Amino acid sequence: MTDNETLAVYAAKSNDYANLTGNAADTHLTAFIAALPEGGRALDLGCGPGFSAAAMAAAGMSVLATDAVAEMVALAAQHPGVEAVEQTFDGPLEAESFDGIWANFSLLHAPREDMPRLLAHLRKALKLGGLFHIGMKLGTGMHRDSIGRLYTYYGEEELVGLLTDAGLTVTERSHGNDIGLDGSRADWICLRAHG
Repeated sequence: MTDNETLAVYAAKSNDYANLTGNAADTHLTAFIAALPEGGRALDLGCGPGFSAAAMAAAGMSVLATDAVAEMVALAAQHPGVEAVEQTFDGPLEAESFDGIWANFSLLHAPREDMPRLLAHLRKALKLGGLFHIGMKLGTGMHRDSIGRLYTYYGEEELVGLLTDAGLTVTERSHGNDIGLDGSRADWICLRAHG
């Protein structure tokens, strides 16, 4: 993510975002952890305050948590067992090094034209047969929310097509609707795929 306004919002509101997301039970995360090999290695891409990475580490996994916002990385690094690094979505990742990649509502801030390249980059970092989770907001176009964050919206089949083109096979889909940091309600989709 390279949109400076979006990065600035997350930097200024890092504690608010942590408070919003810190107590949310996530059945997708529980299933993701359960599907990975014991002691496996996972990437939490766009980790925010690191709650997902912390849950993975608590389950005995080796976790790399990355985020482009220094304030978020500092929060994520406070969790035991979490290696937190400040880097963008296309930052360096070792090939075939992760049993699972958790991209939960992070890539929605990437420009549409970058998505094929970013998904290919992540696919290369995933071990053969590895698990890929992505959460995105549903819709069309690119828009800023009321607090200045830039979002790229996708339709379900468009997103499935992008994952397929990157060499990932979608195996599960789920939908929902929640209120975000800006106070607005949005439809979302989570996809589980394998490399």
